[in-house]
Amino acid sequence: MSAANPFEIGIFTFGELTRNAAGKPMDAATRMRDILEWARVADDAGLDVFGVGEHHREDFAVSSPPVVLAAAAAQTKNIRLTSTVTVLSSADPVRVFEDFATLDLISSGRAEITAGRGAYLESFPLFGQDLQRYDEYFDDRLELLLKIRDENPVTWNGSTRPPLHEAGVFPRPVQDSLPIWAAVGGTPASAVRAGKLGLPLYLAILGDPPRFAPLAELYRRSAAAAGREPGQIGVTSHFYVEETSQGAKDTFFPHYSSYIGQNMPRAGRLDRAAFEAWASPRGALFAGSPAEIVEKILWEHEILGHTRFLAQVGLGGLSQAQTLRSIELLATEVLPVVRAALKN
Repeated sequence: MSAANPFEIGIFTFGELTRNAAGKPMDAATRMRDILEWARVADDAGLDVFGVGEHHREDFAVSSPPVVLAAAAAQTKNIRLTSTVTVLSSADPVRVFEDFATLDLISSGRAEITAGRGAYLESFPLFGQDLQRYDEYFDDRLELLLKIRDENPVTWNGSTRPPLHEAGVFPRPVQDSLPIWAAVGGTPASAVRAGKLGLPLYLAILGDPPRFAPLAELYRRSAAAAGREPGQIGVTSHFYVEETSQGAKDTFFPHYSSYIGQNMPRAGRLDRAAFEAWASPRGALFAGSPAEIVEKILWEHEILGHTRFLAQVGLGGLSQAQTLRSIELLATEVLPVVRAALKN
């Protein structure tokens, strides 16, 4: 790390509408107001990145990241605004680029796109697409999105949408080149693709962190083999911080257990012992005191070499006050210590 390129820390959310004991999800309008307040507080506190994900289900509030990010842009000044992720497989790359270029204009050059396949598949039937062509859609549309970014007008011919011939795509962004990241869930092929294309990538770490070290190395080797400089590596993780370790764990456990049960049922029932193991110094869950969060970020940096950490906040029905305090602590007690430790 250097002063010119410091380690970046930010937050993101999918806008989960956590269900109560009666099985009723929280109100989407309230959740949206919460999310925009998270963005304002993160910006005021000095965090680097704010992201929102895309889902098309009744238990999520966000189906259109650029709309939410544009609202956040109007209420923030410095924080970078990214999708986490844009489900590119079921989107038109022309519209995606136009939306994020517009966001870039609104935000004075703070927009980014994170392109992914999507962990859920509800968008495919919703938009009339064939799940049997899952990989084809992503490869084809990522190629077009990058071509639109780099060329205007653009000529392109693919297999999943009509061709373009000398087509102008407008508006163009403030930034010379709109940043496009690739989201990698854990497959080697995705890391290779990102490396060959020279795209920065996110690793969504939900399991044993050292398991992702070979992916980071494969990404760097693939970039070098293609004659490209590897881009940034970002890490995304579930997150909650309080002033004390025990306080954070006691507060977060019931909420996180509920979140896992509703959103990751394949993980099985999360009892307190499993939670403590996940939140241990070498576990994937970031839940504890600021000092513990710092230690874990630095440990993962040693094995992955990443330069950006995004914390997934607001999980499992935490109160707005608890979430805002967690965001503030991430900015004031974690970010400066991590940067000081990694400064050349």
